[in-house]
Amino acid sequence: MSTTDPRLPAAYLQPGVSSFADFLADQAPDLLPARRAVPQGNAGDLAPHGTTIVAATFPGGVVMAGDRRATMGNVIAQRDIEKVFPADEFSAVGIAGTAGIAVEMVRLFQVELEHYEKIEGTTLSLDGKANRLSALIRGNLGMAMQGLAVVPLFAGFDLDTGQGRIFSYDVTGGRYEETAFHSVGSGSMFARGALKKLYRGDLEVTGAVEVVVQALYDAADDDSATGGPDLTRRIFPVVQIITVEGGRRLADDEVAEVADRVIAARMTRPDGPAAPLTTSSTATTGGASA
Repeated sequence: MSTTDPRLPAAYLQPGVSSFADFLADQAPDLLPARRAVPQGNAGDLAPHGTTIVAATFPGGVVMAGDRRATMGNVIAQRDIEKVFPADEFSAVGIAGTAGIAVEMVRLFQVELEHYEKIEGTTLSLDGKANRLSALIRGNLGMAMQGLAVVPLFAGFDLDTGQGRIFSYDVTGGRYEETAFHSVGSGSMFARGALKKLYRGDLEVTGAVEVVVQALYDAADDDSATGGPDLTRRIFPVVQIITVEGGRRLADDEVAEVADRVIAARMTRPDGPAAPLTTSSTATTGGASA
């Protein structure tokens, strides 16, 4: 295409800044979600909301999972919404909050990372990716104050340190690195309770997947906005695993197998598996559990 092609402004055909969001703010600011005018008042009840996202690290990576329900007040707006997305090859983002704005922010974040790689010829560090997402959230603060808040959870494999890492945010764009596991959304307090009970630092990837599915089950058990495994429609959580080899979404039949196993165990033990107690000998010696 010629640089004089009238179909595109010259700015679109020339190297520019490494931030796609900054480029868009200069060339077409009305396309940024945060630049759109929203009527005064709380608009939070006018759009579906995504709910619970959980993430947990394991030696060699990190796993993130989200339930499939979106709600509008007391109505289930969608039963099979997807709330966990790959951000790039080595990271993923899960969304809670206003679903439409959140999905749009994820797409912008994906383009932001790809744009940086094309302009700079290298990928951002994991901290750099987390900071870029923080800036996008901060740009949405005006809409968040009107009830259209987005609170994502970001996780990825850090190629520099060789470990999985998890980052949470507040609506102002504040970024916080979490240790071992975390959860966001309306069912997060229940999911976090389950994670505290079941998480161990030496979990293998299969164990980490089962722990996050257990946590989502417990969230759905106590939070009406979080969807549990839908056995009738065969709708199960979205699970993303990220290791040094990159990220991959666990196949639906693999997640179904884990969910079926969790549900079968809950038939005899509705409150879920118990955390092993520390024995007196362990407490005394500080050694491994018996």
